[in-house]
Amino acid sequence: MTDNIPKLSFDELPPAIADRLRAKYDRLGYLGEFFARTAHQPDALAAFIDFTDFSKDALDMRFVELIALTVAMMQGVDYEKHQHERLSEKLGFGKEWVRDVERLMPEDSEHLGAGEQVVQSFVIDAVRNDGVAATEKLDRVIDTLGHVDAVAVMFVMARYVAHALLVNSMNIESPVPSIFDGE
Repeated sequence: MTDNIPKLSFDELPPAIADRLRAKYDRLGYLGEFFARTAHQPDALAAFIDFTDFSKDALDMRFVELIALTVAMMQGVDYEKHQHERLSEKLGFGKEWVRDVERLMPEDSEHLGAGEQVVQSFVIDAVRNDGVAATEKLDRVIDTLGHVDAVAVMFVMARYVAHALLVNSMNIESPVPSIFDGE
């Protein structure tokens, strides 16, 4: 991890950022490293937090978690993967569902629904190829979920790709272990 970007404490956050993160901070009991280091650009971070919230609010949480875990696996972001494993379990999706998502083989899944398989297949192709030649799979998402939710899928995917780029650049480590550690 880089120490060249000072880590801010929750009390040092600009008010607009602290207000947006208070519920998460209170629930987790800590300020995530990502926020502690990126708060040096408060306007951009505030927009990123708002973008995240608006994007996620537009989509069923099963799809949000599927996208978050898929991007985290593809981009090698344990920071996000471990947190979303835990959230997926807390939401009742189960370890086997998480395991299937993390295998990145939607067509060979026992625990993903048909819509989830279509969405994961699109996300894998879009992330792998920077969106190039993903239109056919996007059309399958549109046929399955409708165009409104398909746009939400793309925004959620873009959010997690952007987050992965920043986390990987700063080499931020996961604050929590994987739910599969010790198996």
